[in-house]
Amino acid sequence: MPQPIALGLIGFGIMGERLLRAALDHAAESVTPVAVWDPAPEATARLAAVAPGVPMLASAEAVIAACDCLYVAAPPAAHIPLAEAAFAAGRAVFLEKPLATDLALARGFVARAEASGARAAVNFPMASSPAVAQLAQWQAAFTPEALEIEVGFATWPRGWQQGAVGWLGRRAEGGFTREVVSHFLFLTRRRLGPLVLHEASVSYPAGDGAETAIRARLTAGGVPVTLLGGVGTTAKDDHNTWTLNAAIRLRDWSFAETLGADGSWAQAPDAQPNEKMRPLVLRGQLAGVAAMTRGEAHHLATLREALEVQQVVEAILAA
Repeated sequence: MPQPIALGLIGFGIMGERLLRAALDHAAESVTPVAVWDPAPEATARLAAVAPGVPMLASAEAVIAACDCLYVAAPPAAHIPLAEAAFAAGRAVFLEKPLATDLALARGFVARAEASGARAAVNFPMASSPAVAQLAQWQAAFTPEALEIEVGFATWPRGWQQGAVGWLGRRAEGGFTREVVSHFLFLTRRRLGPLVLHEASVSYPAGDGAETAIRARLTAGGVPVTLLGGVGTTAKDDHNTWTLNAAIRLRDWSFAETLGADGSWAQAPDAQPNEKMRPLVLRGQLAGVAAMTRGEAHHLATLREALEVQQVVEAILAA
């Protein structure tokens, strides 16, 4: 069995901590976390509490030097510079989305990475979701005809993201379309085909705040798609549905469901809430990271897929 790859992490906010915990608790056969860097002073104390054996190094460069693969969980503006520094050092890269908030920069980055054969993938966890695998099995029994996507939030950022409100709550890098809708567009691209945006509208508050509502009409592999999203539309932190042919759906990230003859939705037998499903999903993601780092075939989202999703996201936000 291959040795685990050495994983470095830049950014120790919510996503960095989640991935590190998953690596330590569920994916030791795939990865070994070796170093972290985050410029926030409080990150050092949190890392010592979560993983006392993983050092907080003095710089991003030191983490890149220490690892086989770099996980980038910093705010979006830092994604491309950090990824290109890792590529220059011969490292693989696992990126959070979006690639960037400037589409021209993202396109140039992807073109350079593809031309050089850089090893890279993007963290869209639905690539490893058991619930999505269940949807794929059900979908095989019929021809897709229509898809509805709906996302809603009590507040934005969500309650557990308030520590990142400085960028997640602002128009330049944040917003729920980049942060959440992108996952469902990735799922749509994987299940149905290439995305084409036909019409969109977006509402913004005064100032530089992120969007409060979106509405869009797309096609995916020729299948009509409607997309709705809004803040203040639910009492939940986060509520979402991805419904195909009004017959099968993914609800709240992790529940695969079918519509019964009585008009009620029935969960798959192994359905679990997202909090319990997440470790299984991240274990699958990290297995993919190890394969990608070794230059092997993997199931993770490619840079090209992430760019296609980002192009639609930014077009919606510019509507």
